[in-house]
Parts: sequence; structure tokens; C-alpha cells
Amino acid sequence: MSLKLFELVGTDPARPFSPFCWRTRMALAHKGLSAESIPWRFTEKQAIAPHGSEKVPVLLDRDKPVVDSWAIANYLEDTYPDRPSLFGGEGGRAMARMLNWWGDLAIVGGIFPLIIADIPKNLAAVDAKYFRRTREARFGKPLEEIMASRDTGVVAFRKSLDVLRFTLKAQPWLGGAQPNYADYIVFGGFQWARVVSPFRLLETDDPVYAWRERLLDAFDGMARTSPGFAV
Repeated sequence: MSLKLFELVGTDPARPFSPFCWRTRMALAHKGLSAESIPWRFTEKQAIAPHGSEKVPVLLDRDKPVVDSWAIANYLEDTYPDRPSLFGGEGGRAMARMLNWWGDLAIVGGIFPLIIADIPKNLAAVDAKYFRRTREARFGKPLEEIMASRDTGVVAFRKSLDVLRFTLKAQPWLGGAQPNYADYIVFGGFQWARVVSPFRLLETDDPVYAWRERLLDAFDGMARTSPGFAV
């Protein structure tokens, strides 16, 4: 077995921070698979262009490229059916598809303005310049201005997690009795924030915080031991 994973990093190649790469990292661990990490940076698009992508994660399985975290999760499920299931059946896969969009829009989208100006601090000058130019064009204002209201913005973000919070009061994981890809979709966003920013997204008495802590400890603490802030 020869798996390789292109992962977004900054100045520290041992500090992967993409929320989508973390979804894939957790999925691989769930399947009991290991992949060689290939550090990739925002301005290194030529490194993954031959694999048909401009973004990471990109998984290579014996040089076969699989692009996009959702596509990778489905590929792992279908290619390695003898290993623990990421979805627990086709019904679980269908529900995870909806949650994948919710994770993109509500979790990643909700966190982004709260940490956006912290991200370039983790990047080399050329990547920080690229990140600032492209994201300021997207939002139409400086990064610092986007993030200026985060102390009030985080209140609304925490409230938006009620659907997650109520679920976790009834069961330990989004996947039910055990974590599955539904958990990893959402966790990826929180791990991304933890790696790049010291800003506290969650109160320590929040069931979502306790759930995140359990996932930090999963797979022998893989996510917790990855460099990040203690928030």
C-alpha cells in the first residue's frame, strides 16, 4: 500500500491546517490507513496541477489521484471496504453528504471571518501576500477589518451550533455510539482554527467543546499532538 497526501501547510511543514485536509486525515486514521504527508503551500499550484487540482487535499493511491475531501472519503470507503466504515451504510453516506455542505457553509464559513487575519501569520511572505490578495478581493475589505468584530461575531457563531449541541446532548458522537465521517467533517473546521489562531471559539462548558476534546484525543491523540494553540 502506498498512499500519499498533499496537505496545506505554512512555514512549519509539520503543521497542516486545512479543514478539508483534516477531514481526510481523520478518515484515513478511522480506516487504519497511513499516508505519507507531502507539504503543500498556497503558491505551489504547479505541484498538484498534474493531478487535476488547484487545491488540497489530493490523495495519491499508487499514483492514482483522488481530489477533494468528500471524493476522498467516498474513495476510501469503496476501495477499502474491509476496514471500518466511514458512513455505516448508504443511509449514513447520504446523510453525511448533507452534513458535508453544512460543514462547508456553517462551520468553515462561520469560523473564517473570526480567524482570517491570523492565518497569514503562519505563512511565508509569498504565501501571505497571495492569501491576503485573494481573500481581500473575495470579501472586499482588509483582513483586519473582516476580523475586527469577532468578539461579537463569535457569539452568533456559538449560537449557530445549537443543532450540533442538541445532538451531542443526546448521543456522544454525530455518528451515534462511535465517531464516523460526520464527526470528521465538522471537526476539521475546529482543528483548522486551533492550528492557526489563538482565538477561543468555544466555551469550556459547551458540549461541543467536550466533543472536540474527545476527537483531539482520538487515534492516539493524532490531532492534539499536531502543533496548535491551546484553545
